Order: sequence, then structure tokens, then C-alpha cells
Amino acid sequence: MRSIRQALQVARKDLAVELRTKESLNAAGAFAIVILLLFSFAFDPAAEETRTIAGGLLWLVFAFAGALVFNRGFARELPNECLDALLSSPLSSASLLLGKAVANFAMLLVVEALSLVVFGIFYDMRWWLRFWELAGVFALGTWGISIVGAVFGALTVNLRLRELMLPVLIYPLLIPLLMAAIELTNVLLANGAITEDQWIWVRVLVVFDIVFTALALVLAEIILVN
Repeated sequence: MRSIRQALQVARKDLAVELRTKESLNAAGAFAIVILLLFSFAFDPAAEETRTIAGGLLWLVFAFAGALVFNRGFARELPNECLDALLSSPLSSASLLLGKAVANFAMLLVVEALSLVVFGIFYDMRWWLRFWELAGVFALGTWGISIVGAVFGALTVNLRLRELMLPVLIYPLLIPLLMAAIELTNVLLANGAITEDQWIWVRVLVVFDIVFTALALVLAEIILVN
């Protein structure tokens, strides 16, 4: 319980800083809107072919926008040696990493909500018809992206080219998660129910989240002291 409380305090601190500066949210939100707008010109939003790739378009936007959020997670702790102070404090490494992931998760959900509004307008998609199922898929997918982003954000924080290296490292790892999220999102955007065969994709999301969260917590000290 103490570790969870510490993680929530880290997340609250990061969110308070972000609400004051809005660096990550402005960058990620603007990026998501511009990409969705550009694709609406590149494809006919009303065409059936466009609707079949709608889930893929959304999750690619989320993944790329997420990189803008993750880059700032640990980078904002570098000035005045704040990161060193956090690592030398009684705060556990696992709590620090988990707190960063929770903050990533919250900020990415805000970007996704904004993207869905724009997506519904430009692509005439009634995504709210399967709102709760879609929310569940988004929560599972977003947490997986957030925990991986937090881990590699910590690993690349001291690199000069971290903005380039972070996406290169995380996207190959996210392929199983993105495949599952895209398949389920396509079904739900078409107002279809998730069939028994498609539940395998839900299991992929759950297993991905559990495995990478467990690895992050177990290896937190090694990840942060690099």
C-alpha cells in the first residue's frame, strides 16, 4: 500500500507540473489532431475502405503522440539534478517508475479523448455506440503503451538523441499490443460485438499489461540506476 501511495504522489506531482506548463499535452494533442486532419484529406472519410482501417489509424496516432508524452516524463527531472534527488530519497524505484507510468496513462487518455472527438467529426464515426467496450480496450492498450514508455523513457533520459531513440526502441515491443488493440477497435467502431474468437485479442492486451508491469516493477532499480 505504501508503494502505491508513493506512486500516486509521483503521478500527482507530474500531472500538476504538466497542468501548469502543458508542454506534453499541447504537443501530443496538436500532433494527434493534425495527423487525423491530414488523413481525412488523404482518404475519403465516408469510404468503406477508410472505415476498415479506422482502428489502425487511431492507434498509430496514439502511439506516436505517446512518444511526445514519454520523452518529457523523466526529462523534466534533469534540471537542478531533481532525478538524482528522487533516486536518493526514501521513494522506492518501483514507486517512481509506476508513478511516471500512471502520469503517462492519464495524459495519454486526455489526448485520446480529444482525438476521438476530432475523429468522430471528420470521419463521421459514431464511436460512442460501443462506449464501454471501447473504453475498456483503450484503458488496456493505453496502460501497456504507458508502462513501456515509462521504462524506456528512464533508460534513454541521459541520451542526447532520446527523442529519436525512444520511438525506435518502444515501437517494435508494442507490435503485439497494437495489433490486438487495432483488431478490437475496428470491431467496436463498426458497432459489432466482440466474438468468442476475438477474445484472444483481449487476452493479449491483458497478458501484455501484466508481463510488462511486473518486469518494470521487478527491474525498476536496474532501469533507473543506469
